[in-house]
Amino acid sequence: MMPIPSSYPDEYIQYLAEYYGSRDYFECHEIMEEYWKEHPESPLLSCWLVLIRIPVSLYHARRGNRSGALKLMGKASQEADTELFDRLGIDGGKLKEQLEGTYRRWSESPVIAYEDFDFPFTDANLLEAARQRSLTLGYRWGISGMEAGDQVINRHKLRDRSEVIEAREASAKRKALSRSTPNTDTRQ
Repeated sequence: MMPIPSSYPDEYIQYLAEYYGSRDYFECHEIMEEYWKEHPESPLLSCWLVLIRIPVSLYHARRGNRSGALKLMGKASQEADTELFDRLGIDGGKLKEQLEGTYRRWSESPVIAYEDFDFPFTDANLLEAARQRSLTLGYRWGISGMEAGDQVINRHKLRDRSEVIEAREASAKRKALSRSTPNTDTRQ
């Protein structure tokens, strides 16, 4: 299968392939966050941030974390710039309506009921490029988020976090040490 040429960043295509093929929202976040950080001058910076927030919100919703899901969906709905998303092959107006509607439904309920969130594509070539990439990765395009499996749904619990834990412990020790060291500065 020949890849479809695209004027969009490859990371965006990869993000969409994971989003619709694996529903690994943690991975979607990682892909787009790396791109966002590497391109701080991008005129689409706010879109990349919204595209980070959406899967993280869904990740929390799928795991029953109401406050995390609600907070990130609210931010995404506030930050979505309709005109900029139109430049990304997504109907920005419809996207904003979907984000606001999801936020409103979740706000009105004491428990969040996870639901798949589909982007309102306007560019058929973008959609096909992402679909082809997804299939190349061995995914079935358009699976439900609940079909993703425990390895994906609880990914953050199953990964090796020893480096993060060690760094936090070292930071806490440095802070404790700096608080316990007397100030020897005699200048008044």
